[in-house]
Amino acid sequence: MIEPTVPPPPEPGLPGHDLPDGLLAVRAAEGDEDSFAVLVQRHGRPLLSLARCMLGNPQDAEEAVQDAFVSAWRRLPEYRHGAEFRTWMHRITVNRCLTMRRRRPPPLPLDAVSEPATADARSQPARSAEQDSATAALSRALDGLDAGQRICWILREVQGLSYKEISHVTRTSEQTVRGRLFRARRSLQEAMDPWR
Repeated sequence: MIEPTVPPPPEPGLPGHDLPDGLLAVRAAEGDEDSFAVLVQRHGRPLLSLARCMLGNPQDAEEAVQDAFVSAWRRLPEYRHGAEFRTWMHRITVNRCLTMRRRRPPPLPLDAVSEPATADARSQPARSAEQDSATAALSRALDGLDAGQRICWILREVQGLSYKEISHVTRTSEQTVRGRLFRARRSLQEAMDPWR
């Protein structure tokens, strides 16, 4: 699998690497491209991870994150500094991913896709096949969740955001976030019971 290109973490010698996001965002809004580059380097990897979880395709994920940063650059004058830049970027990325998912063609039914030829059974241990099956089952279970539950679960379990941050990203109350997470976890647990 080809890894998408993501900027490396900011180097200590780069100007602004040690400044807080809020100050970098103010400078970027004033046209300072170097400050925005530091923000891209700082937040690119976590946002790419989020997009991969939501879209399942590395190329689509990279496109979504690039589009999110382009949108953020254009909308920097609208950025309210009361919210964290990280939370603001998560919201933009989630919205971009949702738009991309809506535009996707519907998936083919399983019986419409022929099964690929398998390699020699001795070259692929049963454990590896079982792990692949469990991963596929989790992916199907995540796809079976409604969009709100899936987003909350990914932001909490994969991205590690707090309930408050998730409520900002999803523009819902913390109570709604907790309810969505509860339902998502229960559904995923039921779907994954055979793999325990």
